[in-house]
Amino acid sequence: MNFSYYIAKRYLFSPGSSNAINIITIIAAAGVVIGAMALFLVLTGFAGLKGFSLQFSTYFDPDLKVFPTTGKTFTFTDSQKAKLTKLEGIANFSEIVEERVFLEFRRKQKISYIKGVDANYHKVIHTDSIMVYGEWLTNNDFQIVAGNGVSRELSMSVEQTYTNLLSIYVPRPGKGIPNDPSKAFRSEKAVNIGIYSVNEELDKKYIFATTGLVRKLLDLPEDKVTHVELKLSEQADENQVKEAVQSIFDHNVIIKNRIQLNDTLYKMLNTENLASYLVITLIAIIALFNVAGAIIMMIIDKKSNIKTLYSVGASLSNIRKIFLFQGSLMTVLGTLLGLFLGVVLIVLQQQFGLLMITASLPYPTRITAMSFVVVFFTITIIGFIASLLASSRINQKLVD
Repeated sequence: MNFSYYIAKRYLFSPGSSNAINIITIIAAAGVVIGAMALFLVLTGFAGLKGFSLQFSTYFDPDLKVFPTTGKTFTFTDSQKAKLTKLEGIANFSEIVEERVFLEFRRKQKISYIKGVDANYHKVIHTDSIMVYGEWLTNNDFQIVAGNGVSRELSMSVEQTYTNLLSIYVPRPGKGIPNDPSKAFRSEKAVNIGIYSVNEELDKKYIFATTGLVRKLLDLPEDKVTHVELKLSEQADENQVKEAVQSIFDHNVIIKNRIQLNDTLYKMLNTENLASYLVITLIAIIALFNVAGAIIMMIIDKKSNIKTLYSVGASLSNIRKIFLFQGSLMTVLGTLLGLFLGVVLIVLQQQFGLLMITASLPYPTRITAMSFVVVFFTITIIGFIASLLASSRINQKLVD
């Protein structure tokens, strides 16, 4: 066994010559444990929060979404549909016609977006996951499914008959102000047959309808769409599929994946995660320099032993390694204990909801392998640096 390592292990697990030294060592070890545990809790908490925030995008956003390079619409021909159907890597696709509209229901008004979807939409997006009341669209062009926020603002419930209809208005294209205001808008009427809920923002923004209703409202031809949404198969290569889809549309479209569709949200969550990591790491640095203090106090306490070791032939380098190993061992063991306690707390949170966001929603957490790796290397590297600085205090003057 390495001489320096053997002595370091003995020093670490044997009490010092005074209670003060023992207390300082215990405080330093506790700082390592708490620092590691706190950093692990923050990382798992943000991993859970990120997953919780982004799960809504999986309910509403497709794997890939095709946009026109210019204008609001682009042509989607039958031959292009046939090529997409045969394209390897695409499980399903849905054509979308979307526009901003003015809604009126029983003298209440709201500006919203209408999203016209075809019969394949439920194969691209799991509509069952977002429905909270009523049913999803059928082939009837006079039906809509409203968001929970839209329904609440208009006081519009799910209708069983066609007596209470929602009026949908969209401005007619053209310039100037028409002489007859009644001709300034196209309008259609529809009945609300269901209510969906994704998140507060989307619930207030969209109503769903068939592409037939929206095309009629906008006076669009059958081959015009605003988007095409794609669901990829499990083994699909996203980049290859993007390139193939671009070829089908003659490179006249823009294709975005789910991350690009939620670019702002991803950036915000990653920035918050990084900021929290840096703050907790700074606190851990302050706590871990207690290790340096404990090592220096141990050097003072073991001064006579150091002189003895030097006298029997131990070099200054080997003596420095004793205290470097001691601090490093304290850091590694403290980190492992901190990770263990962190896992216990996270499991208890997941099982019993120790910390609640609302009365029915526990704070989301998610344990990842990356959390273990980041915590272990962050704490041990800082602890090694602190131990190295403390052990460097051993010099020739000390042993003379």
